[in-house]
Amino acid sequence: MSADKIEPIEIPIDGTLDLHTFQPREIKALVTDYANECQKLNILEIRIIHGKGTGTLRKTVHAALKKMPEVVSFRLADESAGSWGATLVSLKSASTEDKNIQGI
Repeated sequence: MSADKIEPIEIPIDGTLDLHTFQPREIKALVTDYANECQKLNILEIRIIHGKGTGTLRKTVHAALKKMPEVVSFRLADESAGSWGATLVSLKSASTEDKNIQGI
């Protein structure tokens, strides 16, 4: 494999996205793509693990979520789900999205 060719990484779509192994420049697209795939699979409650750190990654994740029409709400997790190192996201169902698009 050449140095300039990057192989895609396959991520399981199970409702939990751990961002620890990704580059900061990949985060916005990854969060958007992951949420879209979860919605297609009718996984409407997802957990995004961004870590506690300085909060920069959390802010990037939250900024991306705010721009997504398929997101109903999001909040920091409670102690049992990662505390402020994770964000819980509620998505609209794909059927709701389809109805909105069709004007039903």
